[in-house]
Amino acid sequence: MELKAGANLQITTFDERQAFTTNRPWADAGPDVDALLAEPFMSWHVELIDETLQVQATKRGGAVVSVTPVAQPRPVDASHDRVKQRLVDPNARFLQILGVTTAAGVVKVGRRDKFRQVEEFVRALDPVVRDALAGGRLTRDRPVRAVDLGCGNAYLTFAAYQYLAQVRGLSVEMVGVDQLAQARQHNEAAASRLGWGDRLTFVDGDIASAVVEGPVDVVLALHACDTATDEALARAVGWQAPVVMAAPCCHHDIQRQLKATKCIPRPYEVVTRHGILRERFADILTDALRAALLRQAGYRTDVMEFVDTRHTPRNLLLRAVRTGAEATPEEVAEYRRLVAEWGVRPRLADLLEDDGTLPK
Repeated sequence: MELKAGANLQITTFDERQAFTTNRPWADAGPDVDALLAEPFMSWHVELIDETLQVQATKRGGAVVSVTPVAQPRPVDASHDRVKQRLVDPNARFLQILGVTTAAGVVKVGRRDKFRQVEEFVRALDPVVRDALAGGRLTRDRPVRAVDLGCGNAYLTFAAYQYLAQVRGLSVEMVGVDQLAQARQHNEAAASRLGWGDRLTFVDGDIASAVVEGPVDVVLALHACDTATDEALARAVGWQAPVVMAAPCCHHDIQRQLKATKCIPRPYEVVTRHGILRERFADILTDALRAALLRQAGYRTDVMEFVDTRHTPRNLLLRAVRTGAEATPEEVAEYRRLVAEWGVRPRLADLLEDDGTLPK
């Protein structure tokens, strides 16, 4: 940042409650950078003026580095009084039509949590879309096709459409899928009012079988309950979608299996003996297995928190990018050992085996 005293490196760190920003004179910032590099993170995402670096640490102490050139070099702005970029603008008309904000662009009290969930979901989507465009996994040569599985009242569907079409300037064809016909009717009416009805459409049906024509480039699923998340991930894998974003909700399937299994590995019986601990552990185990299965299906997957728990306790996000790389034998063996020792069977495994993505 350009301050009165000259060029500074600005470092922002976060704890559970707030952000902390410090400025270091550019010439003296080396030790601060070394300290950041020494942090025990497995993944780094670095945006430079003309390229993007993705660094993934390996269990053997090495690193996998991918370098993606940027088609249009990013402009340099060293000012420190910049306006905060909002990927979801509270003044957007679709938010008013959906009843999220007032005519003045103020988020309604009862919709603040939902707005923040959607905003942060789109914020997490932004870097993978930009990388996919830079790497050619998404292209401007044809419309980008996006699907929101289990869209409900379509807050995320409309926000993602506006982000892709207006913030990223893409030609977009988007479909929202939900079981309720009344949700489809409500959402179609809103899309028509916005003049988006020809590019933003809705179908009623369940996630597993609703008719959606391929190819599909971006798959979203916000809080699809229990194995509906597995169905959303399986459909994304079947489409070979380059970008997949899913925020799971409820994990009853693995919870039931843990409660019924007789082969809890010792000494972990103490963890599963108590109902509340078993439920929370099942959440972690379910999403760890999902990430491992996506890896076997050719996806690089991050498991991350996308919004603070005060907005929703269901704040985990699976963010997957298709690379097509095969999982290593060690990764496959690690997954198989885990399910065998805990005596569980993920629904996603059944779905991926049924469609031939993974061997039975």
